[in-house]
Amino acid sequence: MATVLFVCLHNAGRSQMSAALFHRAAEGRHHALSAGSIAEPGGRVHPPVVAVMRELGIDLADRRPQRLTTQLAEQADIVVTMGCGDECPYIPGKRYLDWELDDPKGRPLDEVRATRDDIAGRVELLVAELDGIAAGQASQAESSSSAPGRT
Repeated sequence: MATVLFVCLHNAGRSQMSAALFHRAAEGRHHALSAGSIAEPGGRVHPPVVAVMRELGIDLADRRPQRLTTQLAEQADIVVTMGCGDECPYIPGKRYLDWELDDPKGRPLDEVRATRDDIAGRVELLVAELDGIAAGQASQAESSSSAPGRT
């Protein structure tokens, strides 16, 4: 099981959508976290983001932004950044992906929807890649345990 941390600036749009879509796509096989480099924990997810995610049956209305910390980043195997630039901490040994996505803040619903759909496609590919890695590791473990001379 891999843990993926999705990071944007405010943790009120892109990273929230990414984590929710990842959670749905992974179906418990992998874990998602989200945070923002300058998030305000007392804030809320942007209303247009809540609206377009609700169209998919995902409710983000009760989610609260979470500020990115080194401790949170250390939990992740993969850190996906979305516009946080130098604000994102670098943790050696982590895999980093940078997704260039428009910030949905202040955008019309059709543009937020397009960003959501872009994220959904990227998430599906990432989950498929992680599933392939997990399957390969399981296959290696099985072949090692059934090697001749092992009991």
